Amino acid sequence: MMAQTSRIRQIGWLLVLGACVAAFLALTFKVNAVKSDVRLVERQIIAAERSKLMLETEFQTRASQHQLAAWNQVEFGYAAPRADQYVEHERQLAALGTPRGMDAPQPIRFAKADTGPVEDDNLFGDWLTEDDREGTVAMARAEQPTRRLATSLAQRLAQPTVISVAAAEVAR
Repeated sequence: MMAQTSRIRQIGWLLVLGACVAAFLALTFKVNAVKSDVRLVERQIIAAERSKLMLETEFQTRASQHQLAAWNQVEFGYAAPRADQYVEHERQLAALGTPRGMDAPQPIRFAKADTGPVEDDNLFGDWLTEDDREGTVAMARAEQPTRRLATSLAQRLAQPTVISVAAAEVAR
């Protein structure tokens, strides 16, 4: 009988030990889950603080823009440009200027040269046949007169740009 009670006690202790290990594992998993939730909430708090800081900066920027607009309007008399204040070309802009003074330095002179299609420096020139090259040159020449006919600013902006080389010279 003694052996049997000793055996039952050993099984009892094993069951108690197993229950303790199971409870320990369950508690460990629960603690890790709570830690994970805490980290997630901390990340959300940091993201909310960054968002708040960004919104505060945006608010201050917009408030200062309103303040600057009020200063510009009241104290300096600045206003947004109107449609009649835009000029069509360089000559109209030059007409707005004042003549140079007697002691003013010499102006900087610019030279502008339009470069047409370059056959030799073409990246794919080796791949094109002679007919393709002639067609490319003819298309480029056909586009040039239409660029010169554009009189208004809107027409000039709507056309593709011409590759040009500009050089500056400073007069001494």
